[in-house]
Amino acid sequence: MLNRIAAATVAGALMAAPALAETVTIDTARGPVEVEAQPQSLVVLDMAALDTLDALGVNVADSVAPIYLPRLKQYEGDAGTLFEPNFEALAALSPDLIVAGGRSAAQVDALARLAPTVDMTFPGDDILNAAVVRVAEYGKLFGKDTEAAALAAAIETQIEATKAAVDGKGDALILMTNGNKVSAYGSGSRFGWLHHELGIPEAVENVDTATHGEAISFEFIREADPEWLIVVDRVSAINAEGDSAQVTLDNPLVRETRAWQDGHVIYLNAGEIYLADGGANSVLTTLKTLEEGFGGADQ
Repeated sequence: MLNRIAAATVAGALMAAPALAETVTIDTARGPVEVEAQPQSLVVLDMAALDTLDALGVNVADSVAPIYLPRLKQYEGDAGTLFEPNFEALAALSPDLIVAGGRSAAQVDALARLAPTVDMTFPGDDILNAAVVRVAEYGKLFGKDTEAAALAAAIETQIEATKAAVDGKGDALILMTNGNKVSAYGSGSRFGWLHHELGIPEAVENVDTATHGEAISFEFIREADPEWLIVVDRVSAINAEGDSAQVTLDNPLVRETRAWQDGHVIYLNAGEIYLADGGANSVLTTLKTLEEGFGGADQ
């Protein structure tokens, strides 16, 4: 009788004890990190991460404000801004996981004191491969392996289609306009993957790799005389005041370039590449725009 009572007591204690949470190890900007699998309360402080998680159908409890990308506007919350988290709101929410990165990467250590936090900042280069890897990592973390496999395959297919479209079509100069100011970006810059991962030759080598590009003049563009201009409009990306890229670049010096005269000016979706570069849908949008732009040109 005593043995049966003891056995029942042990069994009852085991049933009452909380089950150990299953964990997974995912690749992050700071190396492999073990986290709880399928976290229920998720806060996302990075646009590229939010983009990919949205594409996978992952539920997000809270995010930042403002969110400039219209298709992600529904996630806008009270978790702070991309640069300054709202620590009070996050402490009250007590999330199972915080995903930070990019503009919020500097806050990772402080955030980790509130809740488990992962830094999903993208590398400075190899964006396309990293995008595919991140899709797989998020799929593993959130139990979305099937969805992740399909999304990764779509990205890889689009990469090949874009490479084929740009092949042999000539060199390009990547520009970002900010009102009437213009900066150039080379292969070592934040947008450099357009050159070294897609195989688009640079019209100008050794462009400064500063975060905000190399400030240039319209004379610089005319002297470079690129066969293509690939343009990012910062004003458009963040809904700021100022002239659009189309207005800024429509001047006598730029009109003298081969790119302008041949109609080889591609305006990227600025919000996608400026705010969410590396996110699954952002990458797909950018690649598709380039495929259509280059693909419509004569050999």
